[in-house]
Amino acid sequence: MKAILGIIISALLSENFILVKFYGICPFMGVSKKIDTALGMGMAVTFVMALASAACYAINLVLVALNLTYMQTVVFILAIASIVQVVEMFLKKAVPALYKALGVFLPLITTNCAVLGVVLVNVQEGYNFLFSVVNGAAGGLGFTLAIVLFASIRERVNKTDCPECFKGFPIALISAGLLALAFMGFSGLSIF
Repeated sequence: MKAILGIIISALLSENFILVKFYGICPFMGVSKKIDTALGMGMAVTFVMALASAACYAINLVLVALNLTYMQTVVFILAIASIVQVVEMFLKKAVPALYKALGVFLPLITTNCAVLGVVLVNVQEGYNFLFSVVNGAAGGLGFTLAIVLFASIRERVNKTDCPECFKGFPIALISAGLLALAFMGFSGLSIF
């Protein structure tokens, strides 16, 4: 139980995929203008990360058995792309407003470094099935935490008066840097 709690705390705070490892910056910057859109993107990424962790664990067992571990990255990307297609079709049917709000960033989950990153971390750390799925889900929740926090900061900053040269993307980058700096403070956090 301690190991699972350690994986969760690590994925949420001290090893956050966006703010500490800097994976998945494209949707982080692109879908963080509104909190509801950011939350929807975070939930979609969380679902894909958990599913991809489970699927790629099984795929990796087959690749290891067939001595094809050099194909891991390619096969993992194909598995992630398939999962994203299913999620995209589901959102288009079930939640069309969120599907439209996410726009081009939804299919880009396929190439989101955070999704591939969590799968590769699972393999490198030698996690079993349970730890892999927990790391995937917690990594997705860390992604959601970061993107929702950043969206709330952006919404607030957009309502304030700041110098013209900082308006828009420059102030967003400064805000992202400060948020990342705050999360770097968790780097020495140990649960054991």
